[in-house]
Amino acid sequence: MEMSVNFCGGRVVDARFRDHTVRTDQSLKEGGENSAPTPFDYFLVSLATCSAYYAFKFCLERNIPTEGMSLGMDKEPDEKTKRLKKITMDIKLPPGFPEKYEKAVVKAAESCSVKKLLVDPPEI
Repeated sequence: MEMSVNFCGGRVVDARFRDHTVRTDQSLKEGGENSAPTPFDYFLVSLATCSAYYAFKFCLERNIPTEGMSLGMDKEPDEKTKRLKKITMDIKLPPGFPEKYEKAVVKAAESCSVKKLLVDPPEI
């Protein structure tokens, strides 16, 4: 996938790829205008949405209703380094979700490709 990144003034940066443009900005504290998510916000969003998609796909493949299903994410920083220490995700299963699939749907969410890159990172 080819991508071009352009600086758009202030702290705004656009990434263009395929038929999409993703805009980022920095927080007010970091000198931006907070007009768009930060690149790190997008990273967290990609992890959460990827995990949710894999859980959702698991249900679709088994004809399990997904209405009411959601995924929540929380992050815990390291107090000393201010770096991300822990990410916690919680899948809210829909009413009537089959008990026999509860562990399997979590495993499906954990197989998300974004998480796999964190576990076994590519050379950059």
